[in-house]
Amino acid sequence: MKAMIIDSLGDANVFQQVERDKPKAKAGHLVVEVKATSVNPLDTMLRSAETPWSANLPEILHGDVAGIIVEVGEGIDHFKVGDEVYGCAGGIVGIDGALAEYMLVDADLMALKPKSLSMREAAALPLVSITAWEALVSKMHIKPSDNVLIHGATGGVGHIAIQLAKVLGATVATTSLEKNLATAQTLGADHIINAEQQSVEDYTNQLTDGLGFDAIFDTIAGEHIQNSFKAARYNGKVATILPISDPLQVALKGLSFHSVLMPIPLVYGINRKAHGEILTHIAKLVDEGQIKPLIDESQYSIWEVAKGHQRLESKQAVGKVVLTAK
Repeated sequence: MKAMIIDSLGDANVFQQVERDKPKAKAGHLVVEVKATSVNPLDTMLRSAETPWSANLPEILHGDVAGIIVEVGEGIDHFKVGDEVYGCAGGIVGIDGALAEYMLVDADLMALKPKSLSMREAAALPLVSITAWEALVSKMHIKPSDNVLIHGATGGVGHIAIQLAKVLGATVATTSLEKNLATAQTLGADHIINAEQQSVEDYTNQLTDGLGFDAIFDTIAGEHIQNSFKAARYNGKVATILPISDPLQVALKGLSFHSVLMPIPLVYGINRKAHGEILTHIAKLVDEGQIKPLIDESQYSIWEVAKGHQRLESKQAVGKVVLTAK
């Protein structure tokens, strides 16, 4: 089979096309013919920089995959050859990913693809949907009475989190750059905040009478996390997907702070079934019309993965950058 591999860390030009043996099914696993994958910040980070997982980095990157099952391993009775599936199932800790014609995946990490979506659309969902679900449902336990703030409206995780928070019944505010405001307004949030024109104090006073938000999901983090701590009410909740350096306000405001690291089940082999179950829930919500992926306008094949990475790193993408097996 054809595959795009890396044999060293570097910029997007480190990818090279090679021939590799097609994987064979083993117990508990599926062989999937790859139809599409998406580019996540995790993929660009693994490609370009030393990480805790670099010592065991696979040649073939990318976790997100949508495709068709061509072989089923022993012990699997809930999938069959020909099923259209999606998941986030490799590209890290020695597990080959989706930048190839075929991918071997743990069946526990997979779910049937939403029937209403194309392969391209479905490939945009796994990592970001699981991340949003873990933050909002598993960790912060968002409920209908909650006033929720989500930073990064048109980002990969942010746009799904807005829609999921609305499904959960929350009142949702979200921040956006001015250039993306029109797109942000299509995602169903109750309040759109122009992050370049409104201060944290202004929108917190306007939308919460100065009390602060019940829960905040910060997909930007870094120095930005201090804005989330400022905007949270006393004894509120804050979740993020990135490291923080100064947690003082967590203590001073009595906040519940949650770090979300989506790859934990994949990396450590624990509770992998939870990811398949989350994706099954997401597929149902998609097919009911309650969640829709936001896809960047770029059009690249898997064999143009370098261009896909460059597009994401340029910060010009709106929504998910998706690569298809053309």
